[in-house]
Amino acid sequence: MGAPVRRSALGRKASRGSERRCVSGEPPERSRPRRFKPRPIGETRLELIERILDAYGLVLALILATFVVTLTLPPEGWGGRVAAIAFAGVTAVIALTSSNVRPDRVRLAVAAALAAVVSAALAKAVSSDGLLGVAFVVDALLLTLAAATILRRVVLAANVDFQTILGAISVFTLLGLLFGYLFLALGRLKGGEVFAGVPHAAARDYLFFSYTTLTTTGYGNLVPAGDIGQILAVLEMLTGQFFLVTLVAGLVSLWRPGARVQERAATGDERRP
Repeated sequence: MGAPVRRSALGRKASRGSERRCVSGEPPERSRPRRFKPRPIGETRLELIERILDAYGLVLALILATFVVTLTLPPEGWGGRVAAIAFAGVTAVIALTSSNVRPDRVRLAVAAALAAVVSAALAKAVSSDGLLGVAFVVDALLLTLAAATILRRVVLAANVDFQTILGAISVFTLLGLLFGYLFLALGRLKGGEVFAGVPHAAARDYLFFSYTTLTTTGYGNLVPAGDIGQILAVLEMLTGQFFLVTLVAGLVSLWRPGARVQERAATGDERRP
């Protein structure tokens, strides 16, 4: 006789719980959300990696990889210039896909990245600095579009979470890379010396100058020699200061790492009888 009574008590308790969920307006099957969502149907491996790394984690890793490749590989050889151009193009395309850009625009970005790689390869075959400069310009434009799309998503975010902060960091590091590629393009297209006091500037000099200018460190060992270089340097300085002082500082002040945990705990306490 004890067992049936125990089962009936459990049944009454379960029915009361379902009644409370119905009164609150929440469906019974959604009363306890799953901690890990199932993998979407048709998701590719690249999309899985982006979802695991909060999308912008992969973008930041690619930006750092592009920086290392451009900094270390010699631009005079086949491998160095083609690898640098290819890494920058892949970084821009992944950044666009991570920001939910329309597929047709992503395909255009892929076509432009491939054209930049072909232009870099042809530049070595025909010994043309102009073609290599064009390749750097195309990659700089792609990186600019990628930074703009990530920045738009960061600014329009409803809640400031870790992904938002990671996106802002990605935009800041991306700015230094794209300005560095603009300086590289200027050095190839101008046909003269870009920096005063540096007779033969290498790729590492351009990237070093870009990031020291972006952060307004200004060691003074590299100084733009022409008007276009000085204009780009001033624009990068203003962009870096505006980005750090306004956007990043504002996002960090609004970021509450434990806010979601507290909301879930409070919601759970309210649902308890």
